[in-house]
Amino acid sequence: MIKLKIKEEIGIMKEGGRRLREVVKELIPQIKAGITTKQIDNKAEKLIIKMGGEASFKKVKGYFWSTCLPLNEQIVHTPPSDRVLKECDVLTVDIGMYYKGFHTDFADTIAIGKVSEDVTKFLQTGRKTLDLAIKKTKKESRIGEISQTIQKEVGKAGYSIVKELTGHGVGRNLHEDPYIPGFLDRPVENTLIIKPGLVIAIEIIYAMGNGKMEYEENDDWSIRTTDKSLSACFEHTVAVTDGGSIILT
Repeated sequence: MIKLKIKEEIGIMKEGGRRLREVVKELIPQIKAGITTKQIDNKAEKLIIKMGGEASFKKVKGYFWSTCLPLNEQIVHTPPSDRVLKECDVLTVDIGMYYKGFHTDFADTIAIGKVSEDVTKFLQTGRKTLDLAIKKTKKESRIGEISQTIQKEVGKAGYSIVKELTGHGVGRNLHEDPYIPGFLDRPVENTLIIKPGLVIAIEIIYAMGNGKMEYEENDDWSIRTTDKSLSACFEHTVAVTDGGSIILT
C-alpha cells in the first residue's frame, strides 16, 4: 500500500534530508586510498549521531552497520569490512538517516584517486541519468516515465541496468511501496500515476557489463556483478508536492 505523506511529514523529511546531506558533505572528503570501508562506516555513524539522527540501515533486520559500501564489481548492500581502498577503486557510499520518525536514503558513487576516461564517463552517465529521472518525478506523470528515462539513458551510453534492484517508496519505513524499476516492464500508461505526497528514493543501479547479479560467497548481503564488471549506484530521496518536486537529500 502506498503511504502518501502530508505537508508536515514532508517538512520533517526535508529537515532529515538536509541533515543527511551535511553528513555526506563532511564524510566524502575524508574518503581516500589507504583507509578501510569499516573506518568510513565508523565516521558515518558518528556524523549521523552528531546531526541528531539514527542510522536507517541499522533498523533493517540483521544489518549491523550505518552504511553499505560496495567497491568496484560489488553492486549494493555490501557491509563495511577491513578491505582497504586503493587508487582507481570505485566506491558507492549508500547511507540513510532516521530523523523524527522518518527515513531519507541517499547514494553516490565516487572514484578513489585518478581513474580512466571510461570510468569517468560511466559515473557521469549515472549522475546525469538521476537528474533526468528526477525531472520526470512530478504530479500526474507516471512511474513508468521515470523507469523509461533510466533505461534509455543507461542503455544509450552502452551500459546495463541491474533489473532485479529498484528504487522504492520511503517514509516511516526505509522501504515502502511503490517500487521504482530502472526499466520499463509494461506500457507507461499501465504504470502508477504520481500523486502529491508521494516520497520515493530514485536509484540508478547499473553496470558496465551485462547487468547480471549474484550474491557474494559467504555473505548474506553483498551483491556483485556475475561478470565482475564495474557497477555504480546514484540515489536521491524525492518528494512530490502540489508546488513541484523537492530533492530531500
